Amino acid sequence: MYESDKLHEECGVFGIYERAGKQVARDIYFGLTALQHRGQESAGMSVSDTEGEMGNICTHKGMGLVNEVFSGDELSHITGNIGVGHVRYSTTGGSTAVNAQPIAMNYIKGSLALVHNGNIVNADELKTQQMYRGQAHYTTSDSEVLAYEIVSERVKSSSIEEAVKNAASKLKGGYACIIMSPRKLVGIRDPFGIKPLVLGKRDDAYILASESSAILAVGGELIRDIKPGEIITITGDGIISDESLCGKAHAHCIFEYIYFARNDSVIDGIEVHEARFKAGEALARQSKTDADIVVGVPDSGLVAAEGYAAQSGIPFALAFHKNSYIGRSFIKPTDEERKNAVNMKLSILKSVVKGKRIILIDDSIVRGTTMRKIIEMLRKAGAKEVHVRISSPPFLYPCFYGTDVPSSKQLIASEHSSDEICRNIGADSLIYLKIEDFKTMVGNLPVCSACFDNNYPVK
Repeated sequence: MYESDKLHEECGVFGIYERAGKQVARDIYFGLTALQHRGQESAGMSVSDTEGEMGNICTHKGMGLVNEVFSGDELSHITGNIGVGHVRYSTTGGSTAVNAQPIAMNYIKGSLALVHNGNIVNADELKTQQMYRGQAHYTTSDSEVLAYEIVSERVKSSSIEEAVKNAASKLKGGYACIIMSPRKLVGIRDPFGIKPLVLGKRDDAYILASESSAILAVGGELIRDIKPGEIITITGDGIISDESLCGKAHAHCIFEYIYFARNDSVIDGIEVHEARFKAGEALARQSKTDADIVVGVPDSGLVAAEGYAAQSGIPFALAFHKNSYIGRSFIKPTDEERKNAVNMKLSILKSVVKGKRIILIDDSIVRGTTMRKIIEMLRKAGAKEVHVRISSPPFLYPCFYGTDVPSSKQLIASEHSSDEICRNIGADSLIYLKIEDFKTMVGNLPVCSACFDNNYPVK
């Protein structure tokens, strides 16, 4: 549907350890709901009781949104005070129930459940090594490869955190992972910090999540970001930090601030809302365009539009009504269905746009199909001019770290100039954010911008 011409994050992860023994299934449910924007294809959770039998992990997962997977009385049957949860948008492994997470495993020393966000770029190499060692399994995703690698290390390690460390030392890619053993919760972030992972607290509970908004959703407070390469182990006695895999070179995903993360999240010390507002201001400074109103494509373009309006002095207006109850985008795969679905997802407030010269702000142009349709809708509603401003640079290269940037041939900017794209989408003018304006957005935070400049931090 409308989001099919957007980029998607692979997933969101959530983990909680209630050291006072309270039930956590509902907390995981609410945490995953707060992360629903990161993945809408499948959801699941695994829960255990630290005082119960070793290896007794209860897992429930399925295709659909969080409230669809847990639509009945499932939560009442998922008992325990420690657990992990996951929402998924597939970039590797395909959109099937077998690839839904968590991945729960029993092995000779016990059991574990794993949730993973990102992409392991050397997963095929690791899988080959696993098969050579005689581990008989058919892995369909890099998440499963990671789980088997941890299990392989666990049978010769003294603890789950040691096994995670040994496995992580072999990984290449961008990832955030939470592993639950029957007595511990372990979180790890890739050494470049490409994928986000934060730590929070609520009374006697410690929480790990992809975003701070999920911690706030369960009544907790943000403590800090997990450092790139850091391994955090949560036990009944508290928190243990291992920074031995931390490196000096960092490359945080800039698209978390442009689009992926929730507006109210704080990632690596940067408030997402503020970063998007600054992007809009930077766009307004690039060129002076005479217009009557500034509008943003919901939801991702709204804050940048506010920033543009504040910098330019042109009034900000709400020109779209968004229907939030349309079905998920992945069931509408063709270009024609995408274009038709925009009419279902968005409608134009004619009284706002009729006869107006409009500055239209969105976060990105991927294939161009959705932007073309939106401009057609604005002109049909009586817009006099439509000047498009994009709060990211042109997408030119694929992403290998867990974001579904398609091949370059599917990226309109890799095949066409800005002037050609402008004509293709039917705009009166088109301006993208400059890469150098990332510093305006996030200051000196080192970022991964490979999909814009071909500078990949992990080879």
